[in-house]
Amino acid sequence: MILFTDGGSTKCDWILMDHSGDVLLKTQTPGLNPAVVPQEEIERRILSNNALQSVVEKVTILDFYGAGCSTKTPVAMLQATLSRIFTQATISVQEDMVAAVHAVTTTPGIVCILGTGSNSCYFDGTTLRTVAPSLGYSVMDEASGNYFGKQLLRDYFYGRMPAETASEFAARFDLEPDTIKLNLYKRTNANAYLASFAEFIFTSEAINDYFYQLIRKGVDEFIACRVLPFSEAKKVPIHFMGSIAHFSEKILRDSCKEHGLQLGKVLQRPIDGLIDYYRTHRIQNGNTTKKH
Repeated sequence: MILFTDGGSTKCDWILMDHSGDVLLKTQTPGLNPAVVPQEEIERRILSNNALQSVVEKVTILDFYGAGCSTKTPVAMLQATLSRIFTQATISVQEDMVAAVHAVTTTPGIVCILGTGSNSCYFDGTTLRTVAPSLGYSVMDEASGNYFGKQLLRDYFYGRMPAETASEFAARFDLEPDTIKLNLYKRTNANAYLASFAEFIFTSEAINDYFYQLIRKGVDEFIACRVLPFSEAKKVPIHFMGSIAHFSEKILRDSCKEHGLQLGKVLQRPIDGLIDYYRTHRIQNGNTTKKH
């Protein structure tokens, strides 16, 4: 059996597929970003899922694609953790950008993730490359959920948020400074905590002028930092995926048009595209034992 994942900082989707391409199991765990979640907590989150616990001895291939899996140390930690749990499996750990590419295209393009975090790569049809390493929510992650959550908090406490919006914001969230600092500096998944505030924008009845300007600024910053530096940017489609991308599609379209970019596909969840990829490129081509 083949188990593959799309792992973000907020949640991780798991798909179990047999060697005929039939989906046997779909389940979800909290996020497993090894750059921000300790090893013991990662193991606890996986083993707390009864569906996964029931198949740990049956999985022969596990392909994990996840946020925080672009550098050696977190990859090694996650690989060791998964090996202890899925003892019969050949395990591959790769960054979430690889899953994003598989989910959206087989031809050249720039693929972007706008979810809890953000990132981008250029895919030439065979390999991918990035413009800069991803240094996470405290330094980068433009136009991500944690980026917008941070901007909302700053605007609220600096008095830059419109009064009516500020009142609604305060009614929805616990904005006690001690609570915020506890979650940011003492608990795990500070990036996902910040991203939870971004729901305020995207679940509101309308994108008012304040929200529009906030999103547009973040999107323009992302394009400037993560899209335009690619020399191919104006020659290939720019694909976006993730929850923030999905809810910001109109603004993405506006920004791409102004920058002379071709907007490609906009997907909310890469996991559905991954299912198609595995059926077409892993199962039918007989590559179920080959790493990619």
